[in-house]
Amino acid sequence: MIMKDGKKLHHTIQIRVRYGETDRMGVVHHSAYVLYFEEARTAMLRDEGISYKELEDSGIILPIYEIHIQYKHPAYYDDILTIETTLEGISGVRIAFSYKVTDGSGTLLATAQTTLIFTDSQRFKPVRPPESVLQLVSDRIF
Repeated sequence: MIMKDGKKLHHTIQIRVRYGETDRMGVVHHSAYVLYFEEARTAMLRDEGISYKELEDSGIILPIYEIHIQYKHPAYYDDILTIETTLEGISGVRIAFSYKVTDGSGTLLATAQTTLIFTDSQRFKPVRPPESVLQLVSDRIF
């Protein structure tokens, strides 16, 4: 689901915690959240008509430049997590997202921010974002 609230684009997905994402106590391992954020981010762009695969096929990759995660409460095996992704904006070659992860009862489990860099896949040098992505955030530049 995508919502446009003011100047920012919001997207929500649900992910069920798989057994392999947990430790021996059934708690989601901290590294699994990075995968959840990637799934949420790619789903948001896909729902807006921007495919990661098509970007990569055109010679553009989006490596993570930085990531910040604050863990507030644990998630457990078989929980249904709701991940709300917000496209914070594009600045130069950078695109920024924020995330909120909640469980079925609405408890806030984690918040995060990621910044990715539009990069030429052959030269590994930063490049200007494609026009399709710029149009997505044309009135949402931060």
